[in-house]
Amino acid sequence: MLNIGLLGCGRIGQVHARSIGQIDGARVSAVADAFAEPAQMLADRTGANVLSAQDLIESADVDAVVIGTPTDTHFDLIHQAARAGKAIFCEKPVDMSADRIRDCIKVVEAAGIPFMTAFNRRFDPNFANIQSRISNGEIGNVEIVTILSRDPSPPPISYIKSSGGLFRDMMIHDLDMARFLLGEEPISVYAVGSSLVDPEIGKAGDVDTAAVTLTTASGKICQISNSRRASYGYDQRIEVHGEKGMLRAENMLENTVEIATPSGFRKAPAQHFFLERYEAAYRAEVVHFVTAVDGSETLTPGIEDGLRAQVLADAAAESLVRGRVINVD
Repeated sequence: MLNIGLLGCGRIGQVHARSIGQIDGARVSAVADAFAEPAQMLADRTGANVLSAQDLIESADVDAVVIGTPTDTHFDLIHQAARAGKAIFCEKPVDMSADRIRDCIKVVEAAGIPFMTAFNRRFDPNFANIQSRISNGEIGNVEIVTILSRDPSPPPISYIKSSGGLFRDMMIHDLDMARFLLGEEPISVYAVGSSLVDPEIGKAGDVDTAAVTLTTASGKICQISNSRRASYGYDQRIEVHGEKGMLRAENMLENTVEIATPSGFRKAPAQHFFLERYEAAYRAEVVHFVTAVDGSETLTPGIEDGLRAQVLADAAAESLVRGRVINVD
């Protein structure tokens, strides 16, 4: 039985708690949160003990920790958990600073503990299917990847101000997905962006509409399109074009029923929020963590993947400001 401590009992902590509860061989043994009420509510649901973050990390009854706290707390918690010998499952981004992530990598490697960065979209059944079929050579060499990611509505301005910006908060998922599908590291980044959805987002120093082009050393291209507004639901689509053909994953709809009338054909709307759209992915990534943490299989994505996605997000932000292509080491 893998005893897991949950650091952070908000929305994402609750998602992971539900997933852990569905896995044989794992349980939530302890929870911690800066606020007493959500911690107690999650403890009541899972049968876990409520502890302080420090006591949870140091507890002999905790084998691994899930870090679902605000990003600015990750650095210290990673250091504490690594030094305590706990396996770590950390929400993205690992940290807002690439240099601080590099420091975390040193601590994790010195401790020799398993570490997983929670890029859940790699575990979406459809996206994972595309990557597997690329690896099997079904469409030959990849030439161009297109990723569309659009939220139904923007988050509160208070969140925008502390999020690190669209590239580090929202697009970082797509930047990791680009690496996952291209099979090569991007070496250049070019970004454009505007504030079209809410002028307050622009006043806060961010954009809500953006596009990025990534290029690899061999010339492969990835185009990413992000928007904080999609009136028709949560828009998540991928297309990969290769020398032998194309693979594409469409949106997940509320249902698969289609109606035909004299006015035309009509389908159901896209699922409206990320929690529903990626429910299977959230469960699958936790299953992978639980089964791989003993070293029986490769735990991925790791902390290095968290760093590489952050470096690309930083390059996109720099490209927007400078108005030119940014080369990436």
